[in-house]
Amino acid sequence: MEENKNIKKWYLKTYPEDEYGIYLNDNITFKDLFETLDNYKCVYNLLGVADSIIRERCFKELAKVMKVNYDYIHEQWLRS
Repeated sequence: MEENKNIKKWYLKTYPEDEYGIYLNDNITFKDLFETLDNYKCVYNLLGVADSIIRERCFKELAKVMKVNYDYIHEQWLRS
């Protein structure tokens, strides 16, 4: 399932030029990210990096993976 896709592996493959991708937590999935947002927890703690570009890239992919509108993802983040 797409929601069980490892974020770090996806990120490093999709954005190999981004040197900060190696700092993403190793074992998190898009489902973990979705649940973190739904529980209003800090996504930066989950991701392991406090980089807004990485966050936004992950959010865009999360919207695709979970088949929801990006605005839903962004609103959940704003509420956390």
